[in-house]
Amino acid sequence: MYPWERVEPETDTTLRIIHECASRGHTVAIATTSSLTMQDSVASAFCDVLKRSDKVVENIPTFYRKAEFRRAQLPLSGFDVIFMRCNPPLDLLTLNFLDSVREDTFIMNDIDGLRIANNKLYTASFQDIAKEFIPATHVSKNRDFLQKVIEESSQEKMILKPLNGYGGQGVIVVEKSARANLRSLLDFYIGGQEGTGGNYVILQDYVEGAELGDVRILMLNGEPIGAMRRVPAKGDVRSNVHAGGTVVKHMLSKEEKELCRQIGPKLVRDGLYFAGIDVIGGKLIEVNVMSPGGITRINRLNRVKLQKPVVDFIEGVIRARENSINRKNSFRQLIEDADTI
Repeated sequence: MYPWERVEPETDTTLRIIHECASRGHTVAIATTSSLTMQDSVASAFCDVLKRSDKVVENIPTFYRKAEFRRAQLPLSGFDVIFMRCNPPLDLLTLNFLDSVREDTFIMNDIDGLRIANNKLYTASFQDIAKEFIPATHVSKNRDFLQKVIEESSQEKMILKPLNGYGGQGVIVVEKSARANLRSLLDFYIGGQEGTGGNYVILQDYVEGAELGDVRILMLNGEPIGAMRRVPAKGDVRSNVHAGGTVVKHMLSKEEKELCRQIGPKLVRDGLYFAGIDVIGGKLIEVNVMSPGGITRINRLNRVKLQKPVVDFIEGVIRARENSINRKNSFRQLIEDADTI
């Protein structure tokens, strides 16, 4: 995860999951990507192991302030679960470390899933040819192409954003009426010398109603478990809370439920068991798989504790894995005993 000192105890989703695990008596250790280590071909991490207490404090901000840790270098394959909660951009070297333990440890989200879904290109993999639930999306670093897309669009407005941004960083509305500034804008976002290098950017059809905000839906094992509407600050197109937006209670519409039904199976196939999807007007805008947030705010709005079903799911996976191993071992024993009976 991100460093412990960067946790915002009043709102942090990861902290809620850690608290729930500790409350159930699990051993909890946290590590950052920079603490990963290989010793004698064994992947490990310098971990901060949460010290056990007879009674875990119920108030989560207080739990955060009183948490005590013991530093230890621990083998990654010794853990039942590794829960990835790192902020974008994705560190590919981290996934190389985890590749070596994936057969021994349940990793959530799956590292192959993180590889293919860690940026905004992932929505294109849902094959929505009819554009029923994904707005038309264009990705390039070619300035001429992007300018042509804007000028030929039937819409007056489009959304421009960096490919690897998060938290609403760099999201703006581009209007045809401001085409005189378009080239300068593309130069700023793409950077580098024209024709070489530079950053990929996304142009996306503007979805009507975007000015009213978006809906963050948390998906667990392919099913929605909670949602909230994020309302942008006055004069801002971004509805992300970190960009000044606010949240209000939200019940999923018929269209949003159908969207979840459409994309849920693929999320599971890709090992993306815990994801946050951003929806406007029933259309999928982004899929967040690195460290999707929202648990704390949805909990407060709906008087629930979404960290409970998340940890329930993890425990269920581990029980199933252990049952499978025990079953295999019992069968193996029968076979080994067969020539002595």
